[in-house]
Amino acid sequence: MGKPAGLLVHPTKPGGPRTLWDGLRELLGYELINGGQVSIINRLDRETSGVVVVAKTRSAARLAGVAMEAREVGKSYTAIVFGWPDWDEMRVDAPILRRGEVMASEVYLERMVHTSGASALTQFQVLRRGSCDRGRFSIIHAIPQTGRTHQIRLHLAHLGFPVLGDKLYAKGSHWYLKFIHTGWTPELEAALWLPRHALHCSEMAIAGRIWRCPLPEDLLAFSMT
Repeated sequence: MGKPAGLLVHPTKPGGPRTLWDGLRELLGYELINGGQVSIINRLDRETSGVVVVAKTRSAARLAGVAMEAREVGKSYTAIVFGWPDWDEMRVDAPILRRGEVMASEVYLERMVHTSGASALTQFQVLRRGSCDRGRFSIIHAIPQTGRTHQIRLHLAHLGFPVLGDKLYAKGSHWYLKFIHTGWTPELEAALWLPRHALHCSEMAIAGRIWRCPLPEDLLAFSMT
């Protein structure tokens, strides 16, 4: 299935906003009553859209788990970034940890590239370079070879080509704090261009089976400018 941007995958607290998990339990109520289950195999950040694979039985969930252990899982993403890279392909090998582990950070979830972090590898390819009245942008194909939190967004920012709309890594985490306090404003739009980070899980493969999801309307419309 394709998750829209803005939808949480799992509940984070009692009484919180409606999540993908809630919707799936309603949609698959018949299967649950008859001994099935709802197991979300891959998680996406709230603002990331795209493929989410769901197992409806214990056996399917177990097969997915075995495939992950055997590294028979592949993911690919499409990102829209600020600027024009001076490379067509790039492999990033840059370890990641939570920023608060080594220095002060006002945002608990913020990550950074650091030599003490966990190994993180991402392969990037430029699909197209474009421009609009605000400046240059590029459409990037990203294949993460590890699964660290915020890996693609952080690696692109590390290269100097952050993801449009990324409130944590594009122009500094103070924009994230501004957004929390004010919501989306003309000031944020001028800095980040898009109201959500422009990252989309376009394909996922598990043990030879492949699921794909086309770009959603917001990213497709921008990419065609």
